[in-house]
Amino acid sequence: MITSQESNLQALVATNIDNLRALANSAPEGRLNRPLLAALGKELLPHLFPSSVGGVHDNAVSSTELCILREELGRLMPAAETTLALQGLGAYPILFEGSDQVVQEWLPKVANGTAAAAFALTETEAGSDAAAITMSATRDGDGWRLSGKKVFISNAPDADIYTIFARTDPDAGSRGVTAFAVPGGLEGMSGQAYDMVAPHVIGELILDNVFVPNSHVLGEVNRGFRVAMGTLDLFRPSVGAYAVGMAQAALDATVSYTDHRRAFGGRLRDLQAVEHKIADMALGIEAARLLVRSAAACYDTGEDGLTKKSAMAKLFATETAQRVVDDAVQLHGAIALRKGHVLEELYREVRAPRIYEGTSEVQRSIISRAVYAQLQDLVT
Repeated sequence: MITSQESNLQALVATNIDNLRALANSAPEGRLNRPLLAALGKELLPHLFPSSVGGVHDNAVSSTELCILREELGRLMPAAETTLALQGLGAYPILFEGSDQVVQEWLPKVANGTAAAAFALTETEAGSDAAAITMSATRDGDGWRLSGKKVFISNAPDADIYTIFARTDPDAGSRGVTAFAVPGGLEGMSGQAYDMVAPHVIGELILDNVFVPNSHVLGEVNRGFRVAMGTLDLFRPSVGAYAVGMAQAALDATVSYTDHRRAFGGRLRDLQAVEHKIADMALGIEAARLLVRSAAACYDTGEDGLTKKSAMAKLFATETAQRVVDDAVQLHGAIALRKGHVLEELYREVRAPRIYEGTSEVQRSIISRAVYAQLQDLVT
């Protein structure tokens, strides 16, 4: 059953979608689309933030609301969905752990779309293994000097404010990482955009002895890994929601196409092979949606088991979306691979969510460890 909250958010997206689509090509491929970001800031981005920084909530956004927004934008315009989600991912470590000074300086601009945020965790040897971060942060008077390279960072090198994770204790693994709020364009910062299969704003960020004051430390020194995981706990289920939205778009297109496409003396939909494929697609999408909403509700209510449920939701939803989009292309045939077709776009877009914010393999490991931990609890 669709709740009033879901209906209202879907209507909000629907009223804005034509304007957002008109701005889709307002920036070169692979670079930050500031007109699109500004348009999102008028009505949609405030739904990610509390009123204290220009949003609409008393406190932080609920995971359920985040999932509803990401699913609907994923269904209608993946490029807008990604732009919106990255604002939250880059800004929430600041909201959760930043000083009042940094929060008030940056988050109102992030919430209204006049500043772009980024979450800079990944390095060449520290992607899924985030504890292997090597970017260094050394003390210098009343601040820190950051040096190193981040790769595959969304909104890099164009972001205005970065949440950057750097090593402050070389011998402490995940317990020696600190999170910093770092404005873009500081002396010693450089970077370049990557040319990706799907034209997202993704690139590398190089810091060469960049000074960051103590006031820009997020949370406690050497406790940055906790900052990262706290943010990912909120956003990981909504990656699954984004995948569900793309899968739903693929199913909608396929149902429409097979309903009128004629072959073998009748409509494609009348072939049992097609009927069964449509049924499997719809079944997978609904199951993925339920897993995503269950994980979101777990986060919102503070129930136990969030880590396992979030991993399950992201894993199942992203893997399901990949299969659904591939099946949709197969049922359409070659027409779906023409540049500009909705499925051609989805075919490129759907691949990345199985990698970022924890690969499918990492999610399986998380789930397995949680299952064994439950067994141990029963034994003891």
